[in-house]
Amino acid sequence: MQDLLSFLISLLFRPCIFIPLIFPGLTVIFIMLLMIIWLERKIAAKVQLRYGPLYVFKPLGGVIQTVADLLKDLFQEPIIPKTVDKIAFLLTPIMLFGLAYLPTVVIPVSPTFYAFRSDLSLLLLLTLTTLAPIFTVLMGWASNNKFSLIGGLREGYLVISYEIPMFLSALSMAVLYGSLDLVDIAEAQKGIWGLFLNPVAGISMLVLIYMSTGKFPFEIPEAESEIVAGAYTEYSGIMYGLVMGASYVKLYVLSLVYAILFLGGWNPLPASMMDNPLLPGAMLFAKAFILIAIGVFLRAVYPRFRIDQAMNIGWKMALPFSILAIFISLGIVTITGGM
Repeated sequence: MQDLLSFLISLLFRPCIFIPLIFPGLTVIFIMLLMIIWLERKIAAKVQLRYGPLYVFKPLGGVIQTVADLLKDLFQEPIIPKTVDKIAFLLTPIMLFGLAYLPTVVIPVSPTFYAFRSDLSLLLLLTLTTLAPIFTVLMGWASNNKFSLIGGLREGYLVISYEIPMFLSALSMAVLYGSLDLVDIAEAQKGIWGLFLNPVAGISMLVLIYMSTGKFPFEIPEAESEIVAGAYTEYSGIMYGLVMGASYVKLYVLSLVYAILFLGGWNPLPASMMDNPLLPGAMLFAKAFILIAIGVFLRAVYPRFRIDQAMNIGWKMALPFSILAIFISLGIVTITGGM
């Protein structure tokens, strides 16, 4: 029995199993979803004096309302309108959530603990994150609903305006550290974090992360006061839970990437603590969670931008700043001879 238990523990801590299933994979994702939704409601309730999250089961901080909504989405009957394209309508929420989760396989937990490592891991991760919005557009078309179609088209417009500068901001750090390997980039920040070396790239990418995940003030594809729930208008039950959860998962994944690129990843932990993946993983998660908390705080304090305002931010502000970030990285590399 003891040998079997030891075998199961050793199997669980194999990177190819631990990373997809535990951290930063499915287990932590589902725990994080509950934490972030609760935190988002709690912050909004404090600022806007909302009754439910503040006073419903107050001894547990109003968390019972989040649990109730989760149970509602799990057990509510999913309604499929007759006029939708059924195959696309049913598959797109699954694909959207799956593609939001998939990049976690590429994220390293420590210098020696990773499921997949490549000289192009940053490029691969960014490529995977750009696939999900395609299914939001497809979701709006498959719903055969004018509000859904408008929401899907809005997502399409926004994708073009934020993906290019987000790529450039991330790649400016690859230029700075001379590598597309996420492990090498994190290890190069033992002395000073990337955010302090290239703050233009750091600020630009942080705004673009919130923009790409539909957090306020960029909740434009849903825009419930204008287009009901945008691309998600016809969805209910577990399918609605998947499409709404996908944006939180993407925020979580991009926050982890940001923590590696700009906040030193698992640093400043000493090398002696890197053998156990729990400690560097906890450090990485703590940094990402702070970024997520900042993002959900914006929900309570900022009104939503119009789509033209958001696109102007992408093209007229974020894109020039991301190009500037590339030149800053090139200048630092030229002066210092490489990091």
